Amino acid sequence: MNSKDEKLKAIRDEIIACQNCPLFAYRKENNFYPVIGEGNHKAEIMFIGEAPGLQEAKTARPFCGKAGKVLDELLNYIKIKRKDVYITNILKDRPPQNRDPLSKEVETCVPFLEKQIEIIKPKVIVALGRHAMNFLMKRFGLENKIEPISQSHGKVFEAEHFKIVALYHPATVTYNPSMKEILKKDFEILKDLCQKT
Repeated sequence: MNSKDEKLKAIRDEIIACQNCPLFAYRKENNFYPVIGEGNHKAEIMFIGEAPGLQEAKTARPFCGKAGKVLDELLNYIKIKRKDVYITNILKDRPPQNRDPLSKEVETCVPFLEKQIEIIKPKVIVALGRHAMNFLMKRFGLENKIEPISQSHGKVFEAEHFKIVALYHPATVTYNPSMKEILKKDFEILKDLCQKT
């Protein structure tokens, strides 16, 4: 096992053991799992969503429900294999009824996400949806560039050690199928970026 694998395994163990999160009791009551992340530990592209959904919490796999199918389709469209990217969320536990994360929940989970970014060292971080976009832009000193997702989707922002790309969340396609074409166009930008990095 190389050192990246070992470090990420240590984070996994920390998340599983962590009882500080306000969502820990909810996880236990429902026999849910924390959703840590999966994919290539040397990935150039890291996808970050907001929080796990119901399917994710039941299986411990990120983006494995309807939105995950859309994400897989979009990756196939630009000929990038899911196993070559890394996919995770800001929160590692599912909030009840898929509500927005509370600030205390985000505070508890963020150190894990920051360590994941630090270890994987992606060249491109893709923010899936407005919550992930707002969080990442604030976290990496780009708060003055925050716009509504309807204006910022498909744009590339320069952070210190990587680029941030804001995209609509794949779940938007599940309730508005016409969004798929917009997401396909945005994913083409992602493909171009990968060829340049």
